[in-house]
Amino acid sequence: MQIGIIGAGNIGGNLTRRLTALGHDVSVANSRGPHTLTALAEETGATPVTVEEAPRGAEIVVITIPLKAVPDLPSGLLDEAADGVAVIDTGNYYPRERDGRIAAIEDDGLTESRWTERQIGHPVVKAFNGTYAQDILERPLPAGDPDRMALPVAGDDEPAKRKVRDLIDALGFDTVDAGGIDDSWRQQPDTPVYGLRGGTEAVTKALSAASPERTPGFSG
Repeated sequence: MQIGIIGAGNIGGNLTRRLTALGHDVSVANSRGPHTLTALAEETGATPVTVEEAPRGAEIVVITIPLKAVPDLPSGLLDEAADGVAVIDTGNYYPRERDGRIAAIEDDGLTESRWTERQIGHPVVKAFNGTYAQDILERPLPAGDPDRMALPVAGDDEPAKRKVRDLIDALGFDTVDAGGIDDSWRQQPDTPVYGLRGGTEAVTKALSAASPERTPGFSG
């Protein structure tokens, strides 16, 4: 598939490494420009591009940038993506240490990914937000392995969610359907599933144990 990745930090960089290794055609962008991605491109064979160029023709777009930077993404970002593009949102809201207070999340009760959807004008699938970046490289296992990790995946667009779950399976991880985007609070920071290195049963149990109340450490 043609895949665009916006953000070349720990998660974006390691997804670039794994997805190119699987044979996907990956374009990767960051806020500093393609010239800063030369080393990653040489390592992986990915194509360094501008943020505007990353989604062009892409069947999957990964947005893996700080939440505070989402409103700065270009207008019409996905206009030239492939029909039926699935957009993966890996983002988390860290009001105290990075993002500042976002009223729509704090006061209106929007989930982080619902807020992101409204900023970009396109449905998203929430995945990888609670995954350690190094695990993407070090913990893939074949389907059926009893030690295979599972990742929660939330989204309203069922075909897009299936596309993302299939991609995660190819990367070497099981998935658990975490519901729609309005249910994605179950995998936000400081919930039982966040950072959990467990299988399908453990992830399912952790999602069920989550509370919708935002803890003091993760509110502005």
